[in-house]
Amino acid sequence: MALTGLQIQKLLPGTNCKECGSNTCLAFAMKLAGKKAELTHCPYASEEAKRVLGAASEPPVRCVELGADRKLKVGGELVLYRHEKTFVHQTALAVNLNDTDPSESINSTLQTVKDYILERVGEKLRIDIVAITQKGTDLQAFVALATHAWNTVKRPMVLRSLNLEALIAAAVAVKDSHCILCCPTPEAAFRLWPVAKENGHALAVTAPNLDLLHSLTAEVRKQGFNDLILQFSTHSLAELFQTNSISRRAALKDSVKSLGFPTLHFIDNGDVIDDTMEAINEITKYGGICVLPCFNAAQMASLMTLRLNIYTDPQKPIQVEPKVYPIGEPGPNSPIFVTTNFSLTYFIVSGEIENCGISAWLVVPECEGMSVLTAWAAGKFSGATIAKFIKEVGLEQEVMRRDLVIPGYVAQISGELEESLPGWKVLVGPQEAADLESFVKSRLQ
Repeated sequence: MALTGLQIQKLLPGTNCKECGSNTCLAFAMKLAGKKAELTHCPYASEEAKRVLGAASEPPVRCVELGADRKLKVGGELVLYRHEKTFVHQTALAVNLNDTDPSESINSTLQTVKDYILERVGEKLRIDIVAITQKGTDLQAFVALATHAWNTVKRPMVLRSLNLEALIAAAVAVKDSHCILCCPTPEAAFRLWPVAKENGHALAVTAPNLDLLHSLTAEVRKQGFNDLILQFSTHSLAELFQTNSISRRAALKDSVKSLGFPTLHFIDNGDVIDDTMEAINEITKYGGICVLPCFNAAQMASLMTLRLNIYTDPQKPIQVEPKVYPIGEPGPNSPIFVTTNFSLTYFIVSGEIENCGISAWLVVPECEGMSVLTAWAAGKFSGATIAKFIKEVGLEQEVMRRDLVIPGYVAQISGELEESLPGWKVLVGPQEAADLESFVKSRLQ
């Protein structure tokens, strides 16, 4: 039977030292009860607490922290489907480099990884990881590439080689960068886990099937090393889909600790469409780290957009700051529009206003990130709330124009809004943002 937060609190030291990252022991206990933290974060936990809470408090899928600052986190998931609660850590996207690639190509890719930013609904999306694969036989060339990549991008790396000596040398060269060492065989795990532990890295383990992988991770865990990542041996997209699902379900529903780790998957089908489909499978079906064979701008933008949609908390919509946004270079007599602070709504409306070729003011009141109709139904987007916001931000003192365009879906609030803003005229705009251009031409110009 699962313990409640109050029951767990009684087993904690009660010092409220904050060294665990929580303000109080009770707050930490609530995180333990929700499997959002591990008892190892408490430096003063008693032996009794470790015995009672140790395994029970671990998330069903362990969270592995990567990078020198440990900001990139994979795993740590609590549910099979995001609508049950939410997904926590996005599938990390990586680009692969081979030590046999031309130096110009390597430098170009590293610079692209470093500089690439995709802005989407207010979010800045970046490439998470660089994978370094040894295809040649020169140990020093592999180590030099790993060192060069780390010094250039300062992001976590996946180090892959069939040569254990090369892996060990690279692990030492980028010590404490918290990268990932890939075991080429199941047997290699027993030699590499001490290297990974000593040099501050995670270890990706593999085996021919799930049963053997289950046994392998169980043996490594017995040695006290838990920063593990699973690399499945699959031979088709269907098998990959099935294996990812079985592993996640076993960890969450059956508490199989030895399968409760994030995953790593390399993609290289030789066809960009096939590669993209496989990457989509990883993003939608529990992939922890997905390594693409090269950088493709169109592919990366598509995958990042999909990932953002999948991993957005459905209970906490992405939202922009409530304020009055200038579109173009508006003046005192420029048109004034109003919409909600749901990011997608804001960016669509602001984009359509820009497409009209005019400068305007866009009033965005606090609506808790809801869309227009949802905010109206919840009482967050009414004539009274919009009027109150306009007065609070002092818009009346900044503009001379007194026309306010509201979304067509909430035409019913126009009367209340005019009553709340004496001297203003409310214009009911189109229902769809795509029709703003024709509305501006016919009603505002």
